[in-house]
Amino acid sequence: MVSTEDFFKKITSHAKEYGFVFPSSELYDGLSAVYDYGPNGVELKNNIKNYWWKFMTQMHENIVGIDSAVFMHPKIWKASGHVDAFNDPLIDNKDSKKRYRADVLIEDHIAKIEEKINKEVAKAQKRFGDGFNMEQFLATSERVKGYQAQIDDLRKRFADLMNANDLKGLKDLIIELGIVCPISGSRNWTDVRQFNLMFATKMGSLSEESDVIYLRPETAQGIFVNYLNVQKTGRMKIPFGIAQIGKAFRNEIVARQFIFRMREFEQMEMEFFCRPGTEMQWFEYWKQERLNWHLSLGIPKEKYRYHDHEKLAHYANAATDIEFEFPFGFKELEGIHSRTDFDLKRHQEYSGKKIQYFDSEINESYTPYCVETSIGLDRTFLAVFSYAYTEEKLEDGSQRVVLKLPKILAPYRCAVLPLVNKDGLPEKAKQICEDLRSSFRTHYEEKDTIGKRYRRHDAIGTPFCITVDTQTMEDESVTVRHRDTMQQERIHISQLKNYIIEQ
Repeated sequence: MVSTEDFFKKITSHAKEYGFVFPSSELYDGLSAVYDYGPNGVELKNNIKNYWWKFMTQMHENIVGIDSAVFMHPKIWKASGHVDAFNDPLIDNKDSKKRYRADVLIEDHIAKIEEKINKEVAKAQKRFGDGFNMEQFLATSERVKGYQAQIDDLRKRFADLMNANDLKGLKDLIIELGIVCPISGSRNWTDVRQFNLMFATKMGSLSEESDVIYLRPETAQGIFVNYLNVQKTGRMKIPFGIAQIGKAFRNEIVARQFIFRMREFEQMEMEFFCRPGTEMQWFEYWKQERLNWHLSLGIPKEKYRYHDHEKLAHYANAATDIEFEFPFGFKELEGIHSRTDFDLKRHQEYSGKKIQYFDSEINESYTPYCVETSIGLDRTFLAVFSYAYTEEKLEDGSQRVVLKLPKILAPYRCAVLPLVNKDGLPEKAKQICEDLRSSFRTHYEEKDTIGKRYRRHDAIGTPFCITVDTQTMEDESVTVRHRDTMQQERIHISQLKNYIIEQ
């Protein structure tokens, strides 16, 4: 049984070895919590973006897209509340001199109790076998019920402290729970204090305060300040949505777990504007719609769960997360928030410009309410990549590593491989490769034995390997090898394109 830590090290190593993700500035010993995407990584990342973009803007006729700038007027962040309220509670350990997010320390402690429940479930499953009833076990096991009561109590107290911005209470809770520094093992903590997460920079040649601007900490505000432009030029009628994919920047003190939490990352966000009073209907709609999108990738439903927020952001009247079971446990992958009319009203107030919608159906003007879906692109990459990573022991006793990526997301849809580098096979393989490239990304490779090439494409997730051999030169057929099953079949070259599309 591979430990969570070991498995995480394996996928991190695999990502680098096969050109998916590199530490940024590695030539200069790296830059903490910043990563670069390699040749295969950028293809997987772009495929995820395209899949999300098509789902939002192509499959929904009332959603359009924009691409707003990273640099925005500093008043925008004052209006949105980021200048005053975009903070993390930080705490230092006096012995290790390391800094932590107080809320993360408490959340990790709760996660450890959840892990105890999971261990109890695993032991019961092993004991009862096929007759195991999880729902009944969770409801009747005194030990599990005790753990769950601890979790429920802690979450309630934690949410109350966060909502009240009670920094002393957070420290007291950390002390009460006996949380120690992972480095020093001591409980010698400083007081908790707030730290603003925005990166500040200067625009222009002057150094006055008015020239200070921020790298955007989220892409959503670029949508809100363009609401009038999009609504008028697109002749959009309520309800409608605006989608955007873009970089955001947060000065995370606790940036960790590979690409899960970074200082520079990409978001895929959609703001859905609706009539006041209908926002909860749309909130429930988008909760289900977004979960369906995740499930369409072929990852089983038990890898996902909803987590309703007990501590709501200052702009929200409802919020839930879609959490994914990463190698280090269930963590937030996407947030669905009912943001009310907070953002548009604040920008109306700070800009002095009217932001309203005239609804001809009810003959009334109002500030629209908004439901947001916000998903981390890098986190989605990690979710897909970590789930796809598979180690298999074969019948001959050998082992292979295969990346079972969804076919639509794989860096290459197929690879064309001449069996040997002679007898006209490379020329024939290159011709087939060129014919297929107009429909999907295709890779040509002739180096190494055919077995090694199969293993390399298993490792980068190529769904199909097409082998050109001497029989190809006789009857125009090729061998198609399936990544997941390793099964092979002969297909006529003229049928290849449709065959690969339909599989």
